[in-house]
Amino acid sequence: MSVGIRHDDLRKRNRAMVISAVRRAGQASRTEIAATTGLSHSTISAISSDLIVEGILAETKGGEANALKRGRPQVAIGLHPEAATVVAIVLLFNFLSVSVVDFAGHTIAEEQKKLSTFHLSEDELVGECIAMVKRQLGKRAVSGRPISRIVLAIQGTTDADNHTLLWSPITKHEGIDFGGRLERTLGVPVTVENDCNMIAVALRWRDPERYRSDFIAILLSHGIGMGLVLKGELFTGTQSSGGEFGHMVHRPDGALCRCGRRGCVEAYAGNYAIWRSASGASEDEAPISDIGADDMAKLAAAARDHDGPEREAYRRAGEALGYGLGSLFALIDPAPVAMVGIGAGAFDLIEPALRSAIGMTAGGQHSKAISFAAYSDEVPLIALGCAMRALTFIDEEVLAAGGPAMTRGKDVA
Repeated sequence: MSVGIRHDDLRKRNRAMVISAVRRAGQASRTEIAATTGLSHSTISAISSDLIVEGILAETKGGEANALKRGRPQVAIGLHPEAATVVAIVLLFNFLSVSVVDFAGHTIAEEQKKLSTFHLSEDELVGECIAMVKRQLGKRAVSGRPISRIVLAIQGTTDADNHTLLWSPITKHEGIDFGGRLERTLGVPVTVENDCNMIAVALRWRDPERYRSDFIAILLSHGIGMGLVLKGELFTGTQSSGGEFGHMVHRPDGALCRCGRRGCVEAYAGNYAIWRSASGASEDEAPISDIGADDMAKLAAAARDHDGPEREAYRRAGEALGYGLGSLFALIDPAPVAMVGIGAGAFDLIEPALRSAIGMTAGGQHSKAISFAAYSDEVPLIALGCAMRALTFIDEEVLAAGGPAMTRGKDVA
């Protein structure tokens, strides 16, 4: 016996498909939306008309007639910028940023600052996030806009409900209920995500041809993280955000890691680990709390200039990353890899040892099918991932169902 689809469910699905097609294209004609979604022209016309009336979509002046075809130009449809507004918060080691993004994906207000995350109390850490959001929501370009959703990306492990930071190397505090505390103060739904997962989300939006079904995003920064997409779905655990690649064991009882354990991949490939190795310090030495981008650039330049401890440090980093990835590729098919962060700027120093190490593992039998790309600045990608996470949730769960996009929060000015 076949099971039919309820009319309301079918309507929600079709509306979501139309909104998604427009978001992917930026703007598109009704004919292009029909080609993308497979829906009939009559269905597209009816849905788009409703969405325009509701202020979710808007006709634009971008549609132009093909010079080789006769007739009127097709009218393009775009996302109405004021249909919803979201906030992206990025909280990393000694760094905080907030971006306010309209429904069309344009950033309308933003701020970033350095702060000593490890030395702040739990209240101070949460308070810094709230204070920065309030400042941005008070700006003229944002004032009066109801906020629909906030997504906060943070280094570390979050719970499966995307509300609580379970553990992070950026703070000595555990179990911080960022989601609940921000929601109670700002009156807006909050989702807490792992930063590397948001990098993976951003890459799919930025380059959907390369980052489609299966791919891996590796963060090469002070710490090492991973966002993993399998069969088109972001991998997350049932107990946590999953994907703790940096804290897989590379060498049992090896170098001291920031997490307090020994031998992690990060203890060889994180910025502090490369710096420690290049300076000739003991692997038992406590990790340096922060190393500037200029200092890491000088270290990489020295490694390129001559053979010595600097070059050896990058070789050891590549080896640790390669063995880790090779073990992963023994379990899954070869996939594109994105190296992201300040360490990606020195990927030329890391790659030879990385590829050699992969070739020595079971996953290395298909190593020629593994491609790498490098992106040296992770913050824009993390912020983009947060914004798209928030906007697609609104697209699929709120607007597609015909609900109001804008949830007015408390007075946060």
